[in-house]
Amino acid sequence: MVHAVLLAAVRPADAEDLLQEVFLAAWKGMAGLRSDEQVGAWLAVIARNAARRFHSRARPRPEPIPELLPDRLALDGARVAEGTEMLELVRALPQAYRETMLMRLVEGMSGPEISSATGLTPDSVRTNLSRGMKLLRNSLRKRGWT
Repeated sequence: MVHAVLLAAVRPADAEDLLQEVFLAAWKGMAGLRSDEQVGAWLAVIARNAARRFHSRARPRPEPIPELLPDRLALDGARVAEGTEMLELVRALPQAYRETMLMRLVEGMSGPEISSATGLTPDSVRTNLSRGMKLLRNSLRKRGWT
């Protein structure tokens, strides 16, 4: 779930870096957690704040040199390109839909799990997923995907 929140805000490579930062902050702040039932929502807030701090630092990241990338990434370039394009389409969704969509599509979380993790009501999660899927389908159609 934390990974999905980060993917909604930053590039995949940056999300991996921030994931460690989020769990370190959570470990340090564990004493401040009031209820075990709110762990998911608490972690989501830490992740969102980490993403905001990341953007405020606005540090340029060097682009990877293709020759230095592992050979396994070159196995199926078309699938990688499609996955990257799909992730960018999801990341282009409004924030309210983006997080719930990534939790569902990337993390494989169920509606109740998303509700628990984000603090949203189950109805809000269903609405966000439905509207997000509709927008995603429209984007895919515009790009010629069916």
